[in-house]
Amino acid sequence: MSTRHSSQAMEPLERSARLDANANCEVHLLQSSSTLIPGDTVWRRCKTRRVAVLNDAAAYFAALREALLDAQDLVYIVGWDIHSETNLVGAAGRADDGLPEQLGPFLRALVHRRPGLRINILVWDFVSFYASEREWNSAAKFTADTDGRIQFVLDSTLPFGSAQHQKIVCIDGSLAFVGGLDLTIRRWDTSEHRADLPLRCDPQGKPYPPFHDVQCLVDGDAAASLFELVEARWRAAGQLTHERQPTKRARWPAHVPVEAEHMPVGIARTDVVCPIDSTIREVERSLIAAIRSATSFIYIENQFTSATRMAQELAAQMQRVPALRVLVVAPKLHSSWLESQAMQNGRGAFIACFSEAGVADRIRFVYPVSRDGETEAAVMVHSKLMIVDDRILRIGSANLNNRSMGADSECDLIFEAASDEHRDFVVPVRHRLIAHFCGVDEHTIVQNDARLFDFLDEVTTADGAKTLREVEASVLTSTLATMVQPVADPERPLHLERAASRMWSTKTIIGIVSIAVALFGLAMAWSYTSLSGFADTGRISNLLSGYSQSVWGPPLAVVAFVVGGLVVFPVLVLIAATAAALGPWLGFVTAIAGVLLSAFILFVIGRALGRQRLQQLLGRRAARIQDRVVGKGILAVVVIRMIPIAPFSVVNVVAGASTLPLRDFLVGTLLGMTPGILAMAVLGAQIADVARNASWSSMLLLVLAFLGWLGICAGAQFVAAWLAGRR
Repeated sequence: MSTRHSSQAMEPLERSARLDANANCEVHLLQSSSTLIPGDTVWRRCKTRRVAVLNDAAAYFAALREALLDAQDLVYIVGWDIHSETNLVGAAGRADDGLPEQLGPFLRALVHRRPGLRINILVWDFVSFYASEREWNSAAKFTADTDGRIQFVLDSTLPFGSAQHQKIVCIDGSLAFVGGLDLTIRRWDTSEHRADLPLRCDPQGKPYPPFHDVQCLVDGDAAASLFELVEARWRAAGQLTHERQPTKRARWPAHVPVEAEHMPVGIARTDVVCPIDSTIREVERSLIAAIRSATSFIYIENQFTSATRMAQELAAQMQRVPALRVLVVAPKLHSSWLESQAMQNGRGAFIACFSEAGVADRIRFVYPVSRDGETEAAVMVHSKLMIVDDRILRIGSANLNNRSMGADSECDLIFEAASDEHRDFVVPVRHRLIAHFCGVDEHTIVQNDARLFDFLDEVTTADGAKTLREVEASVLTSTLATMVQPVADPERPLHLERAASRMWSTKTIIGIVSIAVALFGLAMAWSYTSLSGFADTGRISNLLSGYSQSVWGPPLAVVAFVVGGLVVFPVLVLIAATAAALGPWLGFVTAIAGVLLSAFILFVIGRALGRQRLQQLLGRRAARIQDRVVGKGILAVVVIRMIPIAPFSVVNVVAGASTLPLRDFLVGTLLGMTPGILAMAVLGAQIADVARNASWSSMLLLVLAFLGWLGICAGAQFVAAWLAGRR
């Protein structure tokens, strides 16, 4: 079967980027009646044969499961996150098709049932501070025992500070799901959003609050275009695509009602391509175009509202059109501490724009609440939806924050009513969404549409099971929040190298060169000057022995590893001295802890410095170390740790400056350093004897032990290299 190389990966992205580079980023009032302008506000304008809006994850997961059961040839799953233990079930909380309920086992069983089916999964290669929220070893849990017919790829191609944020599933090139929902845990909920729902819990059985999101299902030309989009994304991540088979028409899920047919739709993207200044910004342009076309009412659901430019556009349009009203449904609080630090001030600035423009009385920021007896819970609003004048409906992955406009990869579908029949599709979507937040039926919203804000005030004061409350525009004044926000919500990729280059004044260059010279001098001093006397196993062992019977002994040894790493002190001396002073078992545990903590700190320093800058500082040797480490993951780190190709501290910093994931680095360091540390711990008595009472017999035993350890390491290195080659 023929393949196409990854060099073709970005062709559609680059074509659009060239258009973006030549177009003015300001979107003026459109002379055309349509806001869907290919090459400007959208990548492509097409028609969808059928459309359905899936309100909340229970409806989406049920529809997706049914569609996957009929998949014949190729499925693409593109997301920000994915979890093998996601329960892919509908509102009943269970499946009755005979296949496993959890996503990973379900997909594996699916390819066993249908031998011609292939499934390609592409998710963001997340940064380290998301590690606690992500599944460990996801790839193996999806791909095990599938003969390569399920491929799992972490997308690490975006620049630093950017994320792969599109949420798309394409089935056989003719059916596609697009929206804000990832196939991960803590997303499933029904549209009832009950405050207390036993089925709403994570794999550990821990309950989570009500969760709201929206996904869209399309087929026809729109699905075919989305298939092209995800295939280009797959190639951009360095993966090969098989020659496409004739498109098979996927069966529309029988339990999903068709809500509209033959409706115009635009596909809008945010994507970062090279050169980075050519970023595709169709999401931003289409949002501005839609806002500037508004005349009566804009309904918004969004997780993050921090893009002040969008707020200014909304406020300016409200000033131009006195009849225009806006309703924004957002979460009460952000779901994590980091998001609070990053987005809280942005939301405060967003809301403040309307007071400054004098239109705050015509816009409402609310969050939904559900009650169940004495239990009350705020609904987490994760959706990214906008409806303008009941003629434009957009559903996708883009938040109203800065990074969705120009730093992350995003994909939104924009439906534009071309007839009364199409408007009859958009209007009920808005009514249905508002009604389900208020705990009333759609007919009640229709009756109160003309006085919607007054009706929402009545709902707020009523003692019903559901209500909408006003969002408090609080601002965090902490220094940490001020520092985190620009990094966590950038308007463009962080461009650390370019930002750093602007800081390279003569004074800075002198300082950096001085630090580099000092570190190099220290490394030499430990071997060739009077300082070499301090780099002596016996001296360090005697120092630590004074604390060997104290609780302070191990902590002091760990501190010694950290300080030693910072001053390029020989790590083998520290390991030997720790083993000799603290004994075999305590010395082993302490040395492991010290090595890992020192490696972690230096890795973080390297990541802060950045890859390009570090290569300029350290030269070709850094590049050689990176070539050995990057792309080979844990096994490469194991090999380097067993027989080092560079000093311990240098490897740590260079690995941090590379794209190597932190978890791979730490696991590889643990596996690679353990044999040596264990050998030194077991030989602690001999080491101490040689250090204090050198004799020919003790020296001979130590040399033989060292040669034996070296042989073990060399053998382990051979095995690890062989495994890496097979991998």
